[in-house]
Amino acid sequence: MHTTFAASALVLLLSVTGLAAQQSEEVRFAPGNFGTMVTGSITGKAYMDYTLGAQEGQEMFAELTSDSASVNFNILPPGSDGQAIYIGSIDGPTATVTLPETGTYTIRVYQMGNAADSGQTNAFNLDLSIQ
Repeated sequence: MHTTFAASALVLLLSVTGLAAQQSEEVRFAPGNFGTMVTGSITGKAYMDYTLGAQEGQEMFAELTSDSASVNFNILPPGSDGQAIYIGSIDGPTATVTLPETGTYTIRVYQMGNAADSGQTNAFNLDLSIQ
């Protein structure tokens, strides 16, 4: 019975994660700049990943603005399978993080709650910089 429960839970997990159409975009700063503003929109349970390379010890700044409080972001370290070093839904819409390692970081923008469940589309702005 325990094996059946575990198998059912795995199928449910795969079904839920399969609903989120994931997109990814590499963030590049203009020559001479250390930051940029990204604009976009998110629909339902989809999420958008913004990736950028950084060095250990650098400081990443990220600030998310949206008309919907359901839109949030997380910062994932290099090689992460979804575990975040910053969780916007808990820590707020503005992050300043000293980066623990060199590599490609992911800023994942997503929706929670009714906005995600009902398939709402909400616009957002994401201010990013690394120093």
